[in-house]
This record gives sequence, structure tokens and C-alpha cells, in this order.
Amino acid sequence: MLVWLRPDPLLLARTLPATPAEGAPADYSSRPRPGLLVGVVVLVLSQLVMVAVMTMTPIHMHANGFGAAASGLVIAVHPGSMYLPSPLAGRLVDRFGATAMSVATAGTLLAAGVVAALAPGHSFPLITLALVLLGLGWSFGLVTGTAIVTNSTPLATRAKTQGLVAVAIAIAIAGAFGGLASGILVASYPILAVLSGILASVAAPAAIVAARKSSAPALGSAG
Repeated sequence: MLVWLRPDPLLLARTLPATPAEGAPADYSSRPRPGLLVGVVVLVLSQLVMVAVMTMTPIHMHANGFGAAASGLVIAVHPGSMYLPSPLAGRLVDRFGATAMSVATAGTLLAAGVVAALAPGHSFPLITLALVLLGLGWSFGLVTGTAIVTNSTPLATRAKTQGLVAVAIAIAIAGAFGGLASGILVASYPILAVLSGILASVAAPAAIVAARKSSAPALGSAG
């Protein structure tokens, strides 16, 4: 970050105009855009689903005869699939847009849930694949949701909003709830995985509806 984070985002933000662009609504710079809620939904669901499935995977593996070394290896591979694809996720958001990547996030997390649910308890490769897909979906969701929140928040309150969403909502609340929910369903790992995947799929229609609303002309703007 010290070497490659150039230009400094704070210094760059200070050079940006604080007034709305010509032709924009008068209160544009002080009001969040409608997509903010979608960004929160993508972040929260990605965190909740990832924590719920990841937390119970070692217990599921132990119940099916795997030792600590096998479950430890799966959990070691999982964070790599969460963080290593981040540059790819950012490039895909730039190329295809946040709406398309919200759909990709939902699809990847749903696929992870389905693979985890259908994988035989003794199948190390399929369980590993499920955790890799889970990490990849989380990476897509984190980058996409953050991009949506950033683009939907006024510059004056952007840092505060990002911190609130990322820590208080997405990480703390969603992570804690995901851990608790997974504990309740620990007796049935396939049900937990499928329900988590279905829950993640909510991000796709939410993003599509928000994109259509934001592209629709505002009331009274005609003429």
C-alpha cells in the first residue's frame, strides 16, 4: 500500500470539486444514491453466507472421519480463494459493472452452497472445491459491494459510511449472525449450505431492480 497506492486517495479526494456537476440536481452532492442499500445487501449476504458455511465445514469433515490436518488444509486454502482473486474481481467490476458482478456473486455463492450440500462427506476434493467457490464468491461480493457503496455515497460522508457498512454491518453483525445460524443448523450441513446459497441469490435481483430504478427518469424531469 505504501509503494503502489498512488495517488493517495485522501489527497485525490481533496482535489475533486465539492459542488455538483453542471446539470446535476442541486442536492446531488449531499444525498446518497438509491444503490447504497444494494451495496449493503451484497456485502452483508456475502459475509453472512461465507461465515456460516466456512465455520461448520471443519466440524462436518470431522464428523465424516477427516482429521485435523485435512480440515486445516481446506480452511487454509479457503482464505487464499478469498483474497487472491481481489484484483481480478476489481477488474471484472470495472469491465462489466456492479450489477453484472452482483449476479456473479450470487451465482458463485449459490454454486458453493450446492457443491457443499451435494458433496459426499468423504470427498475431500469436492469439499475443497466448495470452500474455494465460497471464497471466490466472497471476494466478488466484497469488491462489488464496496464499489456500489462508494459510488452511491456523497464524498463528504463516504469514509464514514464505508466504515460503518464494512465493520458494524457487514463484518461484525453479519459475521456474528452467520456463525450463530450455522451453529443452530450444525446437525445438517447440507441444509445449511443450500439455505446459505439460496440466501446469497437475493443479491442478484436486488442489484437488477436497483439498476433499473436508477436508470429510470425521475418524476417531473420530463420537459
